[in-house]
Amino acid sequence: MKTLFIGGVKSGKSRLAEAYILDQYPNSKKQGKPYYLATTEFIDEEMQARIHIHQQRRQDAFVTLEEPIKLLEALQFCTRPVLVECISMWLNNMLYHQIAEADILFELEAVLSLSCDVVMVHNEVGFGVIPDNALARQFVDLSGKAAQMMGKYCDRVFFCSAGLKITMK
Repeated sequence: MKTLFIGGVKSGKSRLAEAYILDQYPNSKKQGKPYYLATTEFIDEEMQARIHIHQQRRQDAFVTLEEPIKLLEALQFCTRPVLVECISMWLNNMLYHQIAEADILFELEAVLSLSCDVVMVHNEVGFGVIPDNALARQFVDLSGKAAQMMGKYCDRVFFCSAGLKITMK
């Protein structure tokens, strides 16, 4: 099963996705803890503080993996459910490292085709104004394409706002 939690910054999507995966896949001695794939690269002190909040919240409920670029490589052999936090930062990393859009979308589609259960977190960035610079427009466009792809492939999609989730699919 593939599940998407999408919403704006500070909408509660990460917290809701964490609770969802822990509820859907309770720890058992047979299966073990779900994986938490962290995609954010340490950029500055503000990002470090955000990452620290996420780490404190999840504590030891997950087995943490860190991979900012090679999503498919990190997930292809996972035998337990995986929470990917977050697709938006992965897209940002890919653009920063000048990976072609077609390659990015190809890798995302391959991840969505894996047999393991995956819960994805993604920022909805399409509600704002059209950005004034080319890189920001490229990110918004790519993010929208990725969201549409995830919406198509995911079995369940939740829109998050004000700490609440609305079932879209």
